[in-house]
Amino acid sequence: MRKIQFLFIGGGLLLSFFLVQCAKDSPANNNSSASYPNVLAAFGSSIDLNNLVDYAGQSKPSYIVKDNTGSNGITNAKATLGRVLFYDKRLSIDSTVACASCHIQQFAFSDTAIASRGVASGLTGRHSMRLVNSRFAVETKFFWDERAATLEAQTTKPIQDHAEMGFSGQSGRPGLNDLLTRLSSLGYYNELFQFVYGDKAVTEARLQECLAQFIRSIQSFDSKYDAGRAQVTNDNVDFPNFTAQENQGKNLFLSPPVFDATSTRTSGGAGCNGCHGAPEFDIAPNSGNNGIIGSLAGGQDQTNTRAPSLRDLANQSGTPNGPMMHTGVIATLQAAIGHYGTINANPNNTRLDPKLKPNGIGQKLNLNAQEVNALIAFLKTLTGKNIYTDPKWGNPFK
Repeated sequence: MRKIQFLFIGGGLLLSFFLVQCAKDSPANNNSSASYPNVLAAFGSSIDLNNLVDYAGQSKPSYIVKDNTGSNGITNAKATLGRVLFYDKRLSIDSTVACASCHIQQFAFSDTAIASRGVASGLTGRHSMRLVNSRFAVETKFFWDERAATLEAQTTKPIQDHAEMGFSGQSGRPGLNDLLTRLSSLGYYNELFQFVYGDKAVTEARLQECLAQFIRSIQSFDSKYDAGRAQVTNDNVDFPNFTAQENQGKNLFLSPPVFDATSTRTSGGAGCNGCHGAPEFDIAPNSGNNGIIGSLAGGQDQTNTRAPSLRDLANQSGTPNGPMMHTGVIATLQAAIGHYGTINANPNNTRLDPKLKPNGIGQKLNLNAQEVNALIAFLKTLTGKNIYTDPKWGNPFK
């Protein structure tokens, strides 16, 4: 933005120009006096293009070091457009389903249904994965089976899924280009794309860029765990704000088990950290299948090796934010821990994670009731507060 100042010196006019540096995430159309009537009509005060919500400037704890952003860094303008796209049901063929229909804020951007409802009574092929802290992970691949190389690539796959949002181009249904044409006809998208990119063109690449930025902006670092971690030098130290039970659960989570020749645990912890590394609690990229090989459609599916962060696995009341695993087969934290307590090293499961079958035999952790309860207590400390209610991640159409 250029600021022009007129100075009168000695009866003469001196015209000087001062260049004021714009913020790096300023939109292409940086006119603070611009009017956006279609955006105002659609969203009211939920979206104010002259006073953007701060997505780019969110802080994170110093101990959080993992980040899969890549070259698509978060900007306020593009994340704002991504928020609109995320909640817009017009991205489905019959305008009944949005990304947010399966990834619901009050459930940490997951779903309480085992399979989420798509268009025309369709269902998702897997349980909807939580989107909390998607950015803060080493793994760059997305979907339970890692079929998308990046979050950007993932964002438009559900839109093109025949059962989910329906723009599949199959069986007489419209394809993605038809969606781009639809969005181009909407006044608020004309204004939003002009504001963000300097022109009104709606492309798949732009949808991917903005949706990915919004999803990566969804973060949760205000848990009891974070309050404790900020007071110590590393995770292995007892947290002063934890109960004895929570500290016991943390130690069990972090410590690897010691097995005998029959793969029965004789000492040590539960080894959870081997796949879900603190403090991000993301999934290790080299993780294999966790022993759950079922499919929502029936039959066997060994391809699932991805998982969301364990943060906000449960809500503030301690209830899980929906069923767990890609099949939604596990409903409680106790059952989740129990699954790993005894692993069936099915010889037909060629992708079972080697860490779950020491000596080639499925592990037997033999956790007692006190240890199980301690692990549950620790997992509940990973629950934040702000993520469930912050309007910057909420529905702008309300």
